[in-house]
Amino acid sequence: MSQSKSSLFIVAGLAVLLLLSLSAFTVDQRQNAIVFQLGKIVSVKTNPGLYFKVPVLQNVRYFDTRIRTFDSMPERFITSEKKNVIVDSFVKWRVVDPLQYYVSVGGDERQAEVRLAQTINDSLRAEFGKRTVHDVISGERDKIMSILRTKADSDAEKMGVKVLDVRLKRVDLAPAISESVYRRMEAERKRVANELRAEGAADAEKIRADADRQREIIIAEAYRQAQKIKGAGDAKAAAIYAKAYRRNPEFYSFYRSLEAYRNSFKNKSDLMVLAPNSDFFKYMKNPNVK
Repeated sequence: MSQSKSSLFIVAGLAVLLLLSLSAFTVDQRQNAIVFQLGKIVSVKTNPGLYFKVPVLQNVRYFDTRIRTFDSMPERFITSEKKNVIVDSFVKWRVVDPLQYYVSVGGDERQAEVRLAQTINDSLRAEFGKRTVHDVISGERDKIMSILRTKADSDAEKMGVKVLDVRLKRVDLAPAISESVYRRMEAERKRVANELRAEGAADAEKIRADADRQREIIIAEAYRQAQKIKGAGDAKAAAIYAKAYRRNPEFYSFYRSLEAYRNSFKNKSDLMVLAPNSDFFKYMKNPNVK
């Protein structure tokens, strides 16, 4: 009898454990959960912890609430200049309302991303159609991404989803247009380079002309100073000569005659034709003349 009771207790314990295992479920911090009873939603679990459900009658579906990345395929869009550009973008999103997420898209991640892609594409088409190639490539790129994020988040809210970020990874021109643009850019760069060279040549001519003018001014000023100094020296020499002449006119005359003889008979081939009684030979004929 005691053995049968022990077996009964063991079976009862196992049944309780089985019932608890079928009734208990956990939700961690990366998940939300919805509890269904015969296909109807009876509760939503958004906080992590241990919960219980009615076995067989109730079942639980989990939804990942971590940030996900949807990387869209490159698409063609037309700018206000009627030029095709190829755009590659991605979206960062996460589930914030599991109940709305289940009602809207059945909890299907692929369906949610399709709706996000449609919203992003519609917004890109509208924004690119209002802007030039320069604007979408560099000028207003940040502004476009901000508008896309706002519109996508507004639509995603209806699905119980929050859009955290929208980024344009790549905005390129179509190959045929790129070649034309590159040629225009090359021609523009050459034009600018030629303008810079012409401006440089003009500035160089101005600098050279100014340098020549400064050189002429410096040379003229130096010549003026030299002539001034030379004139002062000549005047001083003349004053010294005059003073010496006044002190002994005869000696001065004799000294000057010697200078004249030295300069006149410097070379043996020199020839002078003078009258014998010329004053030039005055000191040769009579050194004691007074």
